[in-house]
Amino acid sequence: MVIVRPASHFDDVASILNPSGNERACWCLAYRVTAAEYSALRGEARAERVRGLCADESAPGVLAYDGATPVGWCGVSPRSSMERLKRSRTMPPLDDLAVWSVVCFVVRSSHRGQGVSAALLAGAVDYARSCGAPAVEGYPVDPEGARISSSAAHVGMTSLFEAAGFERVRPTEARADRRVRWLMRRDLRRPDAGV
Repeated sequence: MVIVRPASHFDDVASILNPSGNERACWCLAYRVTAAEYSALRGEARAERVRGLCADESAPGVLAYDGATPVGWCGVSPRSSMERLKRSRTMPPLDDLAVWSVVCFVVRSSHRGQGVSAALLAGAVDYARSCGAPAVEGYPVDPEGARISSSAAHVGMTSLFEAAGFERVRPTEARADRRVRWLMRRDLRRPDAGV
């Protein structure tokens, strides 16, 4: 059974986001910092930036554990804290509601196809709710029945979000593997929001 917790332990986060010590690892920073800062951050500087995020009062995401072993990551934070997402022309904000945004999934290959992504998304919603978020958004890809690359799948699939009670709001100008990414939202203020 997988348990999902806020990602406050840097070593656990590192074991998922950069298990091989790759100098070019994204570290789930692409939406969190400006494009210029992302380009300037390299190797250990990216790791240190994430170490700082893990030490903040609000964790930068949630981790799935199989026993004591981290097996998955979901990046979720207030949209207002994600510098690149705040300025996005391809995924502009829907309104001025203080939503939280789900931006990334990573699941160990040994645990794929076992419901870890669904558990991560449910955990991300629960975590956002516990922090007072009025709604949670995601920007998943609609594969339109086709197979998409694993690198494009890191944003999640529309079917995953629909199964978790998110509603399609509008298509975005963003693409993953040449497929449309949708702005999907789950309102946490409604009494029936506990899907």
